Amino acid sequence: MRPVWNDHRVAIIVPAYREEHLIAETLRRLPPCVDDIVVVDDASPDGTSDAVRAVSDPRVTLLRHPENRGVGAAIVTGYQRALDRGADILVVMAGDNQMDPDDLALLLEPIHAGEADYVKGNRFLHPEVRAMPWPRRLAGRWLARLTSLASGLDVDDSQCGYTALTASAARRIPLAELWPRYGYPNDLLLLLARAGCRVREVPVRPVYANEQSGVRPWHALVVAGVILRRWAGVTPRGSAVL
Repeated sequence: MRPVWNDHRVAIIVPAYREEHLIAETLRRLPPCVDDIVVVDDASPDGTSDAVRAVSDPRVTLLRHPENRGVGAAIVTGYQRALDRGADILVVMAGDNQMDPDDLALLLEPIHAGEADYVKGNRFLHPEVRAMPWPRRLAGRWLARLTSLASGLDVDDSQCGYTALTASAARRIPLAELWPRYGYPNDLLLLLARAGCRVREVPVRPVYANEQSGVRPWHALVVAGVILRRWAGVTPRGSAVL
């Protein structure tokens, strides 16, 4: 039996770095409506790739960067492989089990209905928003405001990485220019706005456990710099080169 989304081929891109303890559970939770799963190990020094290989799911393809290039670069690698395999919708889910697969349908529905080219999860719209650490909420609100001003888009949670992008929209933007590290969601939004793509947000559940975040306070300033450079028409230095 074909999955619910039988008129769209859905690919999940999973960027992963040092996720040997969480990546297998992340992959096992992905629903049957997903056609392809592309895991991009961004040169993890641990057993992330081994953990992926141990998952017996024929939908899973493992790619590995020879050197660490950043989460944005890993996503671009995954996008390109999914496009090459004929995907119609490209979904990004992190490898740390912090994105609820039960929310996947919410991201797909606006695309299925022809209402959006890019759908972002919005954790601030979810009743469990206070599960997010307050520094993340504060920084997220500030960066969303800056991203909205620079892009002209109405975006409330610019930093949420749980997203769905149509293949046609992916082909309309210069993916090779995407900022490769923290700040890629903001840079992508500005590229999409410039291409005239329709962006929507849907509520998704924020999932936080006891894992240690790699995000630091100064990252917000780096992201702000990425936004302002793109807004000024300057390709951010360090963009992915394919």
